[in-house]
Amino acid sequence: MDRKLEMTRRATLGALVAAPMAGMAPPTAAAGQAIASREKNMSQVRYRTQKLGDVEVFYREAGPADAPVILLLHGFPSASHMFRDLIPALADGYRVIAPDLPGFGQTKAPARGEFNYSFDALAEVVEGFVEVIGLQRYALYIFDYGAPVGLRLAMRHPERVTAIISQNGNAYLEGFSDQWGAWQAYWRDPSAANREACRASLSPETIRDWQYGTGADPSLLSPDGYELDIAYMARPGAEEIQLDLILDYRSNVAMYPDFHAYFRKYRPPLLAVWGRHDPAFIPAGAEAYRQDLPDAEVHLLDAGHFALETHHREIADHIRRFLGAVPAAR
Repeated sequence: MDRKLEMTRRATLGALVAAPMAGMAPPTAAAGQAIASREKNMSQVRYRTQKLGDVEVFYREAGPADAPVILLLHGFPSASHMFRDLIPALADGYRVIAPDLPGFGQTKAPARGEFNYSFDALAEVVEGFVEVIGLQRYALYIFDYGAPVGLRLAMRHPERVTAIISQNGNAYLEGFSDQWGAWQAYWRDPSAANREACRASLSPETIRDWQYGTGADPSLLSPDGYELDIAYMARPGAEEIQLDLILDYRSNVAMYPDFHAYFRKYRPPLLAVWGRHDPAFIPAGAEAYRQDLPDAEVHLLDAGHFALETHHREIADHIRRFLGAVPAAR
């Protein structure tokens, strides 16, 4: 019996030593909880709006308010939801901000005819957005339509751009595939017939099978992205806005020499991380950045146009390592 009592006493003492004081956690546990809570808060995505005249910009934001900023600019026909996996993957070390452009996603803008749906106008809205929310310095992530928008921004305020990440964001003629015939015909002759021929680019089948599906592993491709884009495109007036932007895309091509001059003059650190199976922008577009930025870092992924849908972890790893080596972006 005495032996049993002694064992019970030791077990009780051990439990008392291991247990925290009433109302207090041991310092190591408290520190661990604080770190876990901070990490959770940093990676938690917040959904906000910012009024800019007649435009109400919807945007996603995560990360510490005092961390280096990454501004994510989406492409056609998507919105900031394309960054839904990338944002939490970067938010522990960066303040990550992704707005929806006018005519896309949840941003509210005037109807066609009351707002100029051009790439100059989209860039002006993003420029105003950046200034209103107080971004002084940022790395630019440019994808598809986000490339000509972001590069306009960089040309206007080169002092703000710490680095550029181009994910299938084209800036060179070499980057065009042979699939642009209808669009190029519309650029040369903006007739009603040529406009109508571009409407096929907006169909559910093209969005799902061509834009998202080409070159993507179907077992990794969630339907969430393309189904939401298809729903956005079905909204009243959406197709006409997109056809206006398709016509104005020719203004981006005309600006390519200006983009190249900006690269040569300001030498922004540039990472091109590219889905090699993109049916619109081929790998030559990624390699072409080295013409003006010889130190540009280029990585070709086994992915399609919407590479984040299947390779967001790889892309996040490339971004972390790349920005970590850029003093101004840390």
